[in-house]
Amino acid sequence: MPLTVLSVAYPFAPVGPDAVGGAEQVLSTLDRALAAAGHRSLVVACEGSTVAGTLLPVHAVGGRIDDSIRAGVHAQVRRIVRAVLARYPVDLVHLHGIDFADCLPPPGVPALATLHLPPGWYPPDVFAPNRPDTHLVCVSASQHRACPRSARLLPPIPNGIPLDRFATRLTKRRFALALSRICPEKGIHTALDTTARAGLPLLVGGQVFPYEAHERYFAEEVKPRLTGGSRFLGPVGGARKRRLLAAARCLLVPSEAPETSSLVAMEAMASGTPVVAFGNGALPEIVEPGVTGFIVEDAAAMADAIAAAGRLDPEACRAAARARFSAERMSNDYFDLYARLSRRTANAGAA
Repeated sequence: MPLTVLSVAYPFAPVGPDAVGGAEQVLSTLDRALAAAGHRSLVVACEGSTVAGTLLPVHAVGGRIDDSIRAGVHAQVRRIVRAVLARYPVDLVHLHGIDFADCLPPPGVPALATLHLPPGWYPPDVFAPNRPDTHLVCVSASQHRACPRSARLLPPIPNGIPLDRFATRLTKRRFALALSRICPEKGIHTALDTTARAGLPLLVGGQVFPYEAHERYFAEEVKPRLTGGSRFLGPVGGARKRRLLAAARCLLVPSEAPETSSLVAMEAMASGTPVVAFGNGALPEIVEPGVTGFIVEDAAAMADAIAAAGRLDPEACRAAARARFSAERMSNDYFDLYARLSRRTANAGAA
């Protein structure tokens, strides 16, 4: 039976196959899968988003984002959600932003929030929402374990990626790669120090969002370290991203935060490129040491692992990605959950 799913994105970042943020990429994958399976996909996201279903745009915000801007945008999202619920027979609302609690629909339709970020980054009260029929799901086992105990917390659904987009095969070149948001917790300064120690240039792809702390971090910690062939590429996506992933000796994930997942690590493996990462959060669940990369404890070990990564088999990386990280598996898991939650609400109404 076809479903109508209303997805609500973090309203300050565009959704699409080449979105910068992992939450936006996951939403995009689910939107395309819903449309391909004959379901109705409605997406509340900022202007400039690319969706397979129907985009319900939120006005894009220019410049820095402060509390008053956030409050105005959240009010706009709530108005859009109420209008959609009045117009369409929505079976479930699926929220993806860190601010999901500010965008919840009125009671009535089941709501599911995917927690894409570390549990400690959310206000504590989101784990015990007052709104009935509101459910939470994590994207990894380690993230799920780190959450407060809550009856609203469902078993985790690990992320997946569209594997066919990363089938490019290129000769490996002499550079390491880092792709992430440019902010202190992503540790790009550590990656630059490490590759300098290993005698290898680092290509850094990512976006500096208009937050004062992020802009200062780039100016003071990243830009001065761009020496010896290392370069900042800005945001990269599409074919360029796929070429970089396929040609890199390794992908570095030097995150200082407890990563809940790592789509870019999955994409690297699907491209035949090993991953060298600190063992924060879910990264040990993704990287198989000595096969698809290395989990290291500090910058010195990361420098050693960069050299060792060149000896790993690209085909082993691709095989692991095919076995574990498919978008089809993730989408089917969510579709099963959508059906269960919407059916539970329908049955409760009939009773």
